[in-house]
Amino acid sequence: MLLFIGKTILLYVIIIIIIRLMGKSAFAQLTAHDLAGIFFVITLATGPVVTTNVVHTIVGMVVIGIVHIGFSKLMLFNRLKTIVIGQPTIVIKHGNIMHRNLTKSHFTLSELLSELREKGHPDMALIDFAFIEPSGDISIFPKPEASPVTPDQLGIETIHRGLPVSVIIEGEIQQHNLQLINRDEQWLEHEMAKAGFPNISRVFYAAVREQDHSLVIDGGPANTNDG
Repeated sequence: MLLFIGKTILLYVIIIIIIRLMGKSAFAQLTAHDLAGIFFVITLATGPVVTTNVVHTIVGMVVIGIVHIGFSKLMLFNRLKTIVIGQPTIVIKHGNIMHRNLTKSHFTLSELLSELREKGHPDMALIDFAFIEPSGDISIFPKPEASPVTPDQLGIETIHRGLPVSVIIEGEIQQHNLQLINRDEQWLEHEMAKAGFPNISRVFYAAVREQDHSLVIDGGPANTNDG
């Protein structure tokens, strides 16, 4: 049994290492060859631990669960997190491609350009920095001249109305969310009735704005109102 447990843990660690070595592109787009590679690595790795013994199967699942939780705890240490998960990689700096970093991440230029287009940045020259995150996603920071203009830059004063907090979802009152805004069910029923929705069970969605406690209501296909 100890041999089986040791073999399970060793293969789990080897899978993590190999998938890390496959590069960030394996997580970003999951192209046909990336998906096939990950699938075959996992299939071949789990082959030696496949068993018809139910006890071994249960023990194997428990061991993997414990090891996975252990790895998650260890990721709180930055040095180990860097080794296992990796760090963000700069692939564009001041409008120029960082060729060596792109190659290290196993990203092709076509894949990078595709990601940039999908995120609404087709002109690379207008990008100040672009990072490939450890997850394979791409973070883009446009140059100041290409960044969206904010009300603050235009000198326009804005009114903060607060985050809408869901209080009704498909006819069900969200008690926990009501507590978050220091309101109760009676208050909600009163406000909904004032807005023309006395029957809460028929309301598809309702939210309360955090700042002024105004309602945003979707009565469903038959009726929609905003109070």
